[in-house]
Amino acid sequence: MKTYTYTEKKDTRSGFGAGLAELGRTNPNVVALCADLIGSLKMNQFIEENPERFFQIGIAEANMMGIAAGLTIGGKIPFTGTFANFSTGRVYDQIRQSIAYSNKNVKICASHAGLTLGEDGATHQILEDIGLMKMLPGMVVINTCDYNQTKAATIAIADYDGPVYLRFGRPAVPVFMPEDQVFEIGKAIKLTEGTDVTIVATGHLVWEALEAAKLLHKKGVSAEVLNIHTIKPLDNQAILESVSKTGCIVSAEEHNFLGGLGESVARVLALNKPTPQEFVATNDTFGESGTPTQLMEKYGLNCNAIIEKVLKVIDRK
Repeated sequence: MKTYTYTEKKDTRSGFGAGLAELGRTNPNVVALCADLIGSLKMNQFIEENPERFFQIGIAEANMMGIAAGLTIGGKIPFTGTFANFSTGRVYDQIRQSIAYSNKNVKICASHAGLTLGEDGATHQILEDIGLMKMLPGMVVINTCDYNQTKAATIAIADYDGPVYLRFGRPAVPVFMPEDQVFEIGKAIKLTEGTDVTIVATGHLVWEALEAAKLLHKKGVSAEVLNIHTIKPLDNQAILESVSKTGCIVSAEEHNFLGGLGESVARVLALNKPTPQEFVATNDTFGESGTPTQLMEKYGLNCNAIIEKVLKVIDRK
């Protein structure tokens, strides 16, 4: 089977910063707004090179969304930056009414998503944001897996006309996707071929899925891994083609199983091809303070958890 390796680890938020800086050089309509978290969102380089195209809003996230919506009327492409909890839960009304309802061309860029935010604890570790955003009509929802993919996605969404939610994270994770990749919204990426089980993973769980596939191969289990970087619009065709071959599926995400990738996949299967499915996700719970590794282990969001669910779903075929 095809295996993946990495030579370095980088945080996905730095991929966002690098992509934003490149957009600053190539697209004069791109502007950036931040809610007092420039360093955390890695927006420094964009600001240094384009000070007149940056707006520091302060700790006023709702106001930031309203300003971003207004900037689109003049042809600007605003990228907002703050933590995922403040990018969605705190400002849901403003996003719904001022951005989604009127289909404004705002790019909502959210760092520190999920449990891997770590020691800041449950109040900041939003595990509901994908569900919140995917339910908004017309909202594209993207959750990238590494530095390279986050940079590519940041650049790609500037060319998409409409609201986008781009989710990424805090910790340094393996860099394994190609540096020169072309990011296609709504197009899953098949990372490994397999015949016994399909693993659809998003965000930080993509690398864990690849590690699981490697260990499963040693056990004689052939796993097909799909990188689902775009949760909405979902690549229904890729999922259905894969399960037609494997006969069962495991979804893996750093999010509540209610409202996340797994539920979107289940809907596709229920409407088109009912298939045994298991979920690797948090189980209707908040997080807590701890290191990312500790939390991913406790809440069952890692390679071992994926293997366990794979073996369980194969027994259900």
